[in-house]
Amino acid sequence: MTAYKIHPIVLGTKIFDKSMMTYQHGYGQSYTIPIYCWYLQGGDQTILVDTGEMHPIQSQEREQAINGAIYTFEQGLAKWQLKPEDIDIVIHTHLHNDHCENDYKCENAVFYVHEKELTHVHNPHPLDFRYVEDYILDVEENGQIKTVRQDRQICPGISVIHTPAHSPGGLSVSVQTSLGTAVITGFCVIEENFNPPKKVRAMEMDVIPPGTHVNSYEAYDILKKIKASADFLIPLHEPKFAAVDTIG
Repeated sequence: MTAYKIHPIVLGTKIFDKSMMTYQHGYGQSYTIPIYCWYLQGGDQTILVDTGEMHPIQSQEREQAINGAIYTFEQGLAKWQLKPEDIDIVIHTHLHNDHCENDYKCENAVFYVHEKELTHVHNPHPLDFRYVEDYILDVEENGQIKTVRQDRQICPGISVIHTPAHSPGGLSVSVQTSLGTAVITGFCVIEENFNPPKKVRAMEMDVIPPGTHVNSYEAYDILKKIKASADFLIPLHEPKFAAVDTIG
């Protein structure tokens, strides 16, 4: 089976209260998260997980906060000698705007999206303002989207797992690497969600659910399941990967 290399590419940032990542913990703490696109190198197809922000803020302050460079979509791909038209497959963890703003540039790609995400991006609940259908209309109208209804293999060595912790159609991406099975989470979390500090573990909590979630109890159980399934976890917004070129 193909062993993939995973390349984190920072395509934006957000600064907000840490509790947006760690449910019921970190209130009042300012926190900066990277917004990633992940290039999965290996096999005979060029594959991305998510496409990030269209117009990221590229500032020294924000790069210092995450300890890594921030790229536009084109700049980030060029680092790996790629252009948007070279992309064969995009796997979406979910369709909140910061994960799909560059979709329209990937004119030759097939997009794998859970069917529940398509439903919600077109008819979002008022609480979930992060869905903006404009960002996926082009690829949808071009017939580039393939809907996912259950856990499945995308290609040898890469599979998706339905994990509705942060959004109804969240897809975690399981990737075979030289480190074993790496899982890019389909929900917005950081390392602390999977490895809580001592004071949280003392409350008999093994994980911390995402700060925004569909159901807090179910999200807790989903995080435990994903943690147990992976040899190497890649939390979707963990800052430490901003300084890393390659995983695996």
